[in-house]
Amino acid sequence: MALSGAHNDREELRIHESLDELRTDLADYIAQLSEAAVKDRGVFAIALSGGSLIGLMGKLCEAPYDKTVDWAKWYIFWADERVVAKNHSDSNYKLAKDGLLSKVPIVPSHVHSINDSVSAEEAADEYMFVIRQLVKTRMVNVSDVSDCPKFDLILLGMGPDGHIASLFPNHSVLNETDEWVTFITDSPKPPPERITFTLPVINSASNVAMVVTGESKAEAVHLAIDNVGPDCPSLPARLVQPTKGKSVWFLDKPAASKLDGLRFSE
Repeated sequence: MALSGAHNDREELRIHESLDELRTDLADYIAQLSEAAVKDRGVFAIALSGGSLIGLMGKLCEAPYDKTVDWAKWYIFWADERVVAKNHSDSNYKLAKDGLLSKVPIVPSHVHSINDSVSAEEAADEYMFVIRQLVKTRMVNVSDVSDCPKFDLILLGMGPDGHIASLFPNHSVLNETDEWVTFITDSPKPPPERITFTLPVINSASNVAMVVTGESKAEAVHLAIDNVGPDCPSLPARLVQPTKGKSVWFLDKPAASKLDGLRFSE
């Protein structure tokens, strides 16, 4: 690893020399959290996102992880999803299935995707109901400071505008505190209709990983992490602050290129 260090008690930065190094570190991190959760609770509840994230998780399909990870104990969710058919090229489910889920022995009934045959509002309501049932049986843990689900790991990417999941800058859903899952029909990035976890759910997770690569994201990384002052826009990514959990940024050097002079250990 190029650099790693604690930004504060609950936030760690890992900056990598290459994408290959990042992929290996990310696979190690996920495998370790999976092993710990399975040992502690008997299951591993993980929420995925779309974009380049699935490709960066690709090492999990290779040795040793394909054999050492207890895939049968994984319960898989999506932190956000586009309201399109599951076989549509915009579907985060399709992206994950093609790039990861079809290559490892996941139990099909443990894969919880949205209902793609209803409206965005109905899809969000149904998804929240599914999660509520799994919280009742503790397949998904519950936060000890709120009634929110406490996922073992939520994996997020970030757009150049600083959006995470389908929580976009200056959008009203950033203020949603009552629902676990909400919907939008006016995404500034197509497709317009999406469902998304809300900030209280993201911030209730045991672990949140922000996986961001490329120079086009460097300014947003700077605004999300550095002490930029009150006059700068508060990006959605900056609002990811797990209440009792831990967040880790996985960055390559181009994405980290505009960070202020943080002290790292080689």
